[in-house]
Amino acid sequence: RPALLGEGPALSYRGLAARANRIARWTAGQSVAPESAVALLMPNCPDYVATWLGLTRAGRVAALINTNHSGDALLHSIRIAKATQIIVAQALLPALEAVVDQLAPGIRIWVCGADAAREDWPSFETAIAHYSEAPLSPAECPPPSVKDIALLIYTSGTTGAPKAARVTHGRIVEWSHWFAGMMAARPEDRLYDCLPLYHSTGGVVAIGAMLVSGGSVLIRVRFSASRFWDDVVDGGCTIFQYIGELCRYLNASPAHPRERAHRLRLACGNGLQGDVWMSFVERFAVPQILEFYAATEGSVSLYNCEGKPGAIGRVPPFLAQRFPVALIRVDAETGAPLRDAEGRCIACGPDEIGEALGRIVASSDSPARNFDGYTDAAASERKVLSDVFAPGDRWFRTGDLMRKDAAGYFYFVDRIGDTFRWKGENVATTEVAGVLRACPGVSEAVVYGVKVPGHEGRAGMAAIVADKELDLNALWLHLDARLPHYAQPLFLRVCGGLDFTGTFKLTSARLAKESFAASEDPIWFNERAARRFVKCDAALVAAIESGKKRV
Repeated sequence: RPALLGEGPALSYRGLAARANRIARWTAGQSVAPESAVALLMPNCPDYVATWLGLTRAGRVAALINTNHSGDALLHSIRIAKATQIIVAQALLPALEAVVDQLAPGIRIWVCGADAAREDWPSFETAIAHYSEAPLSPAECPPPSVKDIALLIYTSGTTGAPKAARVTHGRIVEWSHWFAGMMAARPEDRLYDCLPLYHSTGGVVAIGAMLVSGGSVLIRVRFSASRFWDDVVDGGCTIFQYIGELCRYLNASPAHPRERAHRLRLACGNGLQGDVWMSFVERFAVPQILEFYAATEGSVSLYNCEGKPGAIGRVPPFLAQRFPVALIRVDAETGAPLRDAEGRCIACGPDEIGEALGRIVASSDSPARNFDGYTDAAASERKVLSDVFAPGDRWFRTGDLMRKDAAGYFYFVDRIGDTFRWKGENVATTEVAGVLRACPGVSEAVVYGVKVPGHEGRAGMAAIVADKELDLNALWLHLDARLPHYAQPLFLRVCGGLDFTGTFKLTSARLAKESFAASEDPIWFNERAARRFVKCDAALVAAIESGKKRV
């Protein structure tokens, strides 16, 4: 039966197992310490899954690198994983070659493709070719335990640069079976997956749910609104894995002759807002939506099994003790939890906005109720809140603001801290501000997210203090070379000065409130198609707000 299909060679279940066995044997033969990380830098394809399955079967940790990263962001991801080897696809070699001189000495690099692109970087295909595809015996390659770390998946969290979340084998197994059950997955199902495989939703949840059910996955390198319905119909897909932005794009796209000729029975994902939900279902005749909320590394999981438009889920009363989720009041400016006279956090009432927390139960038999942390111990500790409702209790901080209605349904409101979400990706404002300040002519910068009508999440906006010598064209090229497209500021405000707190920290509250509307300061728009910043006048603002100007 087909397991993974893509734009390249497909893999049957037998083929996937054989490929993973061969890679596991090669991995076990490498002279590296157990649980050492191997960085995986590959675009979406069936072999991506086979590779990390083989690496983790041999007890190694696969660090799933964001393929949009380059420069300092790419270096950071490799370094915090403490990777000793890198497997890179030929198509992504330029990004790695640009930083190779700054990598740790002795790191081994293998190139996926017919031939190695450099003499000193051997071909991965050649390296694994002579290893057997036969099933692995426990004596030959002891299987890892459910508590062992399998993957590092990168998440911005709520503060600072991306962090590498530690994902255990047990968490992967639990995710896979949870979603297989939630989706009532069957061997006859085929899931359409155009989400990044380096993320937990597209790369673990969607894939795992099908593989444990005997179904198949049709993998695409990226989302394309123009070819989406042809892919779904021609591929015989019955399930679609989404993020809310993709559904909004489909809603906004011109009518397609095959948009109701599909076999989809379910769309599963997160971030589908209420204003898009009903029009999406009605226009495209999708019978069921399964909206969920989950944190890659955390202990909060919510599922909207009833299909209530706009809600991210609820915890049924009979599961409330097993999967406790709470909303607490936080300071609107700092994001710090508010506590009462006894030092306990204050729970939110119905429809009151607060930060979502998940109870950490280290003794639980459910891996998803634990917090395995990041490779950075200090970052792990910052995500844990203690003495919340009782002495010694520990809760995972999601960094997300939500509200819960009287019926128990949760609704996502926004992210707190210095991270926002745009184009389905988390953007760390401190990272973007650092890149801006590194550009000649920029003396100070603060980055924040602003709402754009008709779009999910928040678009990046930067306020900078610049010298008269600042070249905006040079700044555009500087950002494009160092940041993925979704992290590049969509709006740029050039100020005479910036606001500071009493402790001399930059603040963006006033700027974020003013957004990209007309101000005394000049505001520029990132016109990516023209590869430059253009003046954001009243006409352009009106076009953006009306949806006539694509962002």
